[in-house]
Amino acid sequence: MSTVYAYPTLVGKVEATVKGAHIDGKPLQLSLISRSERVVALHQVEREDWTEGVLDLEVSVPAGEVDDGPWARVGCFAVLSEGATNTRVVTRLDKQRDDSVWRGEVRVHRSCHLARATLDVCVVGTYGGIDGRVIGTTDAPWVVDLHGRTPTRQRELDIVEVDFRDGPEEWLRRFADAPWLIDTEREQPTILLNTSFEGLSPLLSGAHGPLEKATAGLLAAQIAADAWSTMFHSALADLEFDEDGTPHLPGGWQGAVLRSLLPDVFPELPLAEALAETHSRRADGRGWGEVQSRIQFAAARRGTLPKNLTAAIRAISRAQGGARR
Repeated sequence: MSTVYAYPTLVGKVEATVKGAHIDGKPLQLSLISRSERVVALHQVEREDWTEGVLDLEVSVPAGEVDDGPWARVGCFAVLSEGATNTRVVTRLDKQRDDSVWRGEVRVHRSCHLARATLDVCVVGTYGGIDGRVIGTTDAPWVVDLHGRTPTRQRELDIVEVDFRDGPEEWLRRFADAPWLIDTEREQPTILLNTSFEGLSPLLSGAHGPLEKATAGLLAAQIAADAWSTMFHSALADLEFDEDGTPHLPGGWQGAVLRSLLPDVFPELPLAEALAETHSRRADGRGWGEVQSRIQFAAARRGTLPKNLTAAIRAISRAQGGARR
């Protein structure tokens, strides 16, 4: 196991909870805040023209570890970010009488955000004479959904049917023979299905019979696996770094993808160490081929490719058995 940080970090958990929220001074219904999903849905019927939202944030830290640790001037900060608008707002939280609890108000300005922002928490301190060392973070961020009516975390990938050969997107014409492509340059990653690829769209949208349905399921799983792999590599190129080069998870869908796949890429390592190890091997090429295989496995698993492949093989075997009889 390689050393990830050049300084000691917290072992205990840092946990964040949105206790309440207001929009333009009016309290948000608690049903629009999901602690299990870690999502706040800021959309209200007939209130799309709101100006400012305020999140009441509470963070618990391992106080004993902080007090006995080698860090000085420890602080706790909330980081609200959205890649689509390149917004990043840092809010200092206040330490409460209970040393394990920090609280503060995180302000969400409607004009600064487009769709979904992520809310991370960092615990920082001074070590070795260097200020601002990140010594702890939450395992998973909160999502602030500006369009959501319900606090649901999962979002399906956008799927767009496009004619690669004769359609309006000229850049796709060089890929006329590709059945699909994954576009990660948009606000939300998008699967582009090539309508000029014969039979692709009808199979995915209108399969009939066990064999066709199994084939369509296998095809959809392969597309999903490709999407996860592509998104993972794109997210790796969007990492944030400490002054000493330690990588941190980005916000938005990039961070969500890395959090989803890294436990399968390096199951023996904590999330932060898995991220650092992946970045290190990608940067210097050491063992990167093996990591590529791990990413392929993780993406296939996340896209349910093994399950759908098994179903397709069984469907073919049953069809062949019926034909022989």
